[in-house]
Amino acid sequence: MPTITINFGRYQGDASVHTRGAEVFGNELVTRLGARVLFQLEANITETPGAKAADLLDLVETGQLTMCYFASSYLAGRVPEIGVFDLPFLIDSREKAYAALDGGLGELLKARFAENTGFRVLAFWDNGFRHFSNNARPLRSPADCQGLKIRSMNSELHQKSFRRLGFEPVFIDVADYPAAVASGEVDAQENPLTNSYQFGVHKHHPYFTLSGHLFGVSLLLCNKQIFDARPADMRAAMEEAAGIATSAQRGFAAAEDAEMMAQLRAAGIEPLDMTDAERAAFKQAVQPVVDEARAELGEELFAALG
Repeated sequence: MPTITINFGRYQGDASVHTRGAEVFGNELVTRLGARVLFQLEANITETPGAKAADLLDLVETGQLTMCYFASSYLAGRVPEIGVFDLPFLIDSREKAYAALDGGLGELLKARFAENTGFRVLAFWDNGFRHFSNNARPLRSPADCQGLKIRSMNSELHQKSFRRLGFEPVFIDVADYPAAVASGEVDAQENPLTNSYQFGVHKHHPYFTLSGHLFGVSLLLCNKQIFDARPADMRAAMEEAAGIATSAQRGFAAAEDAEMMAQLRAAGIEPLDMTDAERAAFKQAVQPVVDEARAELGEELFAALG
């Protein structure tokens, strides 16, 4: 009989780079612990009537589920330091983000989560560079964003930035977001290309802009009390499995970008690549949001980002 059962929650389908990362984690854990562990990857919560993706956070924190992956932006209100990844045009390469997350910044963030939440962060996963799409026109300048209602995550920093660009942001949960795009409830959205394609956004939005305005981070979360109560060898096995799953997940994410570009073009979408001048205009428009956050979060945190 298994000594422990790990119920892993998710909010994306089987093809998701996050779900594939979760499968690697489970396989690696079983390899290390054998019959001592039963790993169960739960069904996509957004397919449950009435459920929201964000319900996973409460389910894991209260111990009804053991683990999940989740976009870091949803927890910036409780751990303000993670909000550095919600600031636009701050990260320009995956390598820069990985170096910070696997180094001192990552250790600081893990400590803050342990202090301020019921989670242990086991790893930081790649949630992709985020790009704009819309149903109205190409976005070459902030003026082109004026008057467009954009779906936003539940992030104050995201919404501040989008307002600075001229958008009208509205928070819509992942469970409801595809329908909001399809119905025209929102004119625009922003996501990694893989999410935009997997959720069928390209069927309704002919205009994609490769803005890369944000680099998304997903957290591999475990209930803190459950994790801390495990024997030392089990905790070590979970951390080792998390490390291998993280390398795999990041590889999936990078490869997915190239594949999604090909898929979009095959569907008749030619994403717009910003010129340096166009990107500079967007960056200038949101700079007050970055400056305000820098003053609140402190220079030490920004220095740790590299």
